[in-house]
Amino acid sequence: MTKEQAKESISKLVDRFREHREQYHAPDYNEAKTRQDFINPFFKVLGWDIDNERGDSESYREVIYEDKVFVKGKAKAPDYGFRLQGSGKSRLFYVEAKKPSVKPALKLNRESAYQLRRYGSSAQAGVSILTNFEDFIIYDCSRVPNVDDSASVARLKHIHFEDYVTEFDFIYDTFSHEAVTKGRFDKFVQNDANKKGKDTLDKRFVQSLDEWRQYLAKSMATSNRKLDDEQLNFAVQLTIDRLIFLRFCEDRAVEPYGQLQKAVAKGDSYKNLFALFKLADDKYNSGLFDFEKDTLTPSLKVDNKVMKNIIDELYYPQCNFEFSVMPVEILGNAYEQFLGKVIRITPAGSVKIEEKPEVRKAGGVYYTPQYIVEYIVKNTVGELIKGKTPKEISAVKIVDPACGSGSFLLGAFDLLLSSHIDWYHKNGFASKKGKDNPLTPQGTLTTHEKKRILINNIFGVDIDANAVEVTKLSLLLKCMEGETEASIQQQLAMFHERVLPDLDNNIKDGNSLIDTDFYDSQIDLGYERKIKPFSWKKGFPQVFKPRKEDATRDFKRQFDLVKKQTELAEEKAKQIFDNYSKVEEPEEIYGVVGGFDAVIGNPPYGALFLDNELNYFKTKYKTSVWRGESYLLFVEQGLRLLRNEGLLGYIIPDTILNLGFTKSLREYLLQNSELKELINLPSTVFSGATVDTIILLTEKKDWVKLFHPSLIDVSVFLKKTIITSIKNPNRTFKVSASEWSDQGFFNVQSDSADHKLLQKIENNKKLVGDIASLYSGIKTYELGKGNPPQTIKIRDSKPYTSESKVSKEWSAFFDGKHIGRYVFHWQKDNWIKYGPWLAAPRDSENFEGEKILIRKITGKRLIASYIPSTSYCNTLLFVLKLKSKYISYQSLLAVLNSSMIGWYFRKKFQINEDDTFPQIMIRDIEQFPIPEIDERYQSTLDKHVNLLLELNLTLQSEKLPANIEQIKTRIAHSEEKIDQLVYELYQLTPEEIKIVEGGSDE
Repeated sequence: MTKEQAKESISKLVDRFREHREQYHAPDYNEAKTRQDFINPFFKVLGWDIDNERGDSESYREVIYEDKVFVKGKAKAPDYGFRLQGSGKSRLFYVEAKKPSVKPALKLNRESAYQLRRYGSSAQAGVSILTNFEDFIIYDCSRVPNVDDSASVARLKHIHFEDYVTEFDFIYDTFSHEAVTKGRFDKFVQNDANKKGKDTLDKRFVQSLDEWRQYLAKSMATSNRKLDDEQLNFAVQLTIDRLIFLRFCEDRAVEPYGQLQKAVAKGDSYKNLFALFKLADDKYNSGLFDFEKDTLTPSLKVDNKVMKNIIDELYYPQCNFEFSVMPVEILGNAYEQFLGKVIRITPAGSVKIEEKPEVRKAGGVYYTPQYIVEYIVKNTVGELIKGKTPKEISAVKIVDPACGSGSFLLGAFDLLLSSHIDWYHKNGFASKKGKDNPLTPQGTLTTHEKKRILINNIFGVDIDANAVEVTKLSLLLKCMEGETEASIQQQLAMFHERVLPDLDNNIKDGNSLIDTDFYDSQIDLGYERKIKPFSWKKGFPQVFKPRKEDATRDFKRQFDLVKKQTELAEEKAKQIFDNYSKVEEPEEIYGVVGGFDAVIGNPPYGALFLDNELNYFKTKYKTSVWRGESYLLFVEQGLRLLRNEGLLGYIIPDTILNLGFTKSLREYLLQNSELKELINLPSTVFSGATVDTIILLTEKKDWVKLFHPSLIDVSVFLKKTIITSIKNPNRTFKVSASEWSDQGFFNVQSDSADHKLLQKIENNKKLVGDIASLYSGIKTYELGKGNPPQTIKIRDSKPYTSESKVSKEWSAFFDGKHIGRYVFHWQKDNWIKYGPWLAAPRDSENFEGEKILIRKITGKRLIASYIPSTSYCNTLLFVLKLKSKYISYQSLLAVLNSSMIGWYFRKKFQINEDDTFPQIMIRDIEQFPIPEIDERYQSTLDKHVNLLLELNLTLQSEKLPANIEQIKTRIAHSEEKIDQLVYELYQLTPEEIKIVEGGSDE
């Protein structure tokens, strides 16, 4: 049906409703009739397969008639869930249907609005619809509703049926099947112009978790005086996890609704809950309720009022969440924040909840956005399982070595579930019957199959024991998705096994970076308990079991190369290889000892380490640096944990690209892996923080140096952009790893053409550092610095700087704002009394005589000027003094201020084009290549620079507009001439000049 035909059909529905409107408002015209006569046809016209005419199984149909769950006689679920066809896809939006005669009128019906919004927000549907056909009301579901909200709160749009035709373009272009598939629905959802407030589901859930932790911690500490900090944190966390797990099960109709409320209705509330916990252990085997392992919590005492308050807040109407549709990922995001704090018992016996030291240092906890998780998982796990059968996939081992709340492992598990469902459907399992069928009659995976996948494929480690428990909880809840009480009972009857797997052998508590050989040099038990050494090979022996096929494959590759290089006779080569391939122990062929197929995650940045940890890293890691930067170690460890040809996908800081202290990691990556992709992300990826990060995707290859390196895909986003996917970077290009190896850094601002030009500019040139010395400016004030040490009074009164020249001992003092291109704006308004009393005075010789001052904050070109006499400057300026007669001050200034050097700086040192305040450092300036300049060129450059200095000085005092414009024109002409002369000096071709000028507009 075309859009015009759809409009005509809607018009007919409107005419029919108008003609018989009085009948439709009769009490006996109920919701079911409204759906059948108007709402179903309405969405069918919009292209949705309302009646499942394709005959898809429940897991594939695109319009879901939601199961009604009645609580106290009132339905909790909306009528329809809309999604794109495909397995496991979440709902795009919900539709709640009402009859036309609903009272109060639909646009005033607060209860219906709250019901829809509560469900939509819990399910992370951006918007949802309330309709009785007479009214079509769109609600913003991005923020959590309150039960006392009016019906107008979060309402985005209200359309009366009489306006359906005039509003048809909006309705069709937003909610039709075509609009969804072409992305127009997503644009509407993401456009927050009409949305107010930021009370999102994860933020509200974190608030609830914090409150429950506070209640429990105070009660447990008061009633159980012998508890220490570690025990209290463990007991509080485990109690909350158990309650949330059972509430999820209740809202998903796996457990009887309201059983927690009944348990705390009378008697000892906390003790009563343990009857439910023990039943849960018999049924689920989740590890959450393992009282052989947990001997602490059953013996504790908790105040009845505390338990009742928490459990009341887990139920409607006090609870704002609908657990039946809440994505498990939201739980992980909330817990990520929750885990950033720790409970501490003070010496006085009271309870204090505070941020962990590493969280304080980082300025908070920032969880990884879901689209980043999905991209990394798709390009690691997705690549590994592409085209494989379930049996082949069972051999794929996936790990997050710093799993936190488990977001990456959840993403991997979700992808594995979807791929299995797709494979089973494509291969006819949906129509098969029997105990061994991995699909349910509804076309979803059986619990038994989900358990198998989880145990075979998913692994994780974290140093935080509570994080480990949260990861387990998240994975177990994911395993429970789609289950009902009937399916659970069927599982128990058919397989005679408990529903969920015990994940103790998959998700482990330990230090991913420090092996148990750490014990060899330590005798302090306190240190060991904090550091938690962990042996990967002993922790996951099934993963590190050698694979003969890996060894044989890798040996053959190396052998083939050697054969080509030595021109070994074909028959002799075959005989040697056949002998090696018969060796039963693969280590004897190539030293292969197994490993993971994929390492994924968001490893810690800037973690705090103890001295003995740092000493350990120095002996064990090639990427160890003096400060022990944690993400470097996690990348190296990640590659070690992989089997050959395994894939690593991380989001890490962009400091890996070009900083000196990360060079060891760049070299390690190029020598031990084949880089697949680098994505330079915006600074806005993490909510509430400005962090410059990249996505790193690489493949482990011990033999990478024997092959010609393949091209690396590079994508770059502008730093200030807001993104919700990785689909549309601002620039993409391919670069050879050999280019990056030559450069010594990973240049994500330069494609191959740029790289060739950079090499030409650098070829056979002296560096600025060879012909000049550079110095930092003076730091004037800092408490405790200087001789004598500065006091608070000195720092605040600033006696060593002045707006006027106090005496002959005072000298000119330049700030960054005083220096422009070929000009200084100093109006004799800034002076300094130079001497040892300053916080960091530097050597006075650095400032004597003529010099060039360069601003630390640059534009698209450098900002520098010539200063002829002794003067001082602050730390916003760098001082350049020539140490040879290789070039004059004026000619060097011309080169530094040129368009070409501006382009070179941005490309060489990866300055993003939308950086607000790009900075240059002394080490950058020292690397600028400077050609030898003959007398003729130097004379011409000197003449233009001296003219520019004079013109800019004149411009500052000129008042007449016409004269000002004339001077500006003359300045522009000389700058253009200088640019042309510099191009000639570096022998740039017209095509190369276009590359420079294509990105040098100011």
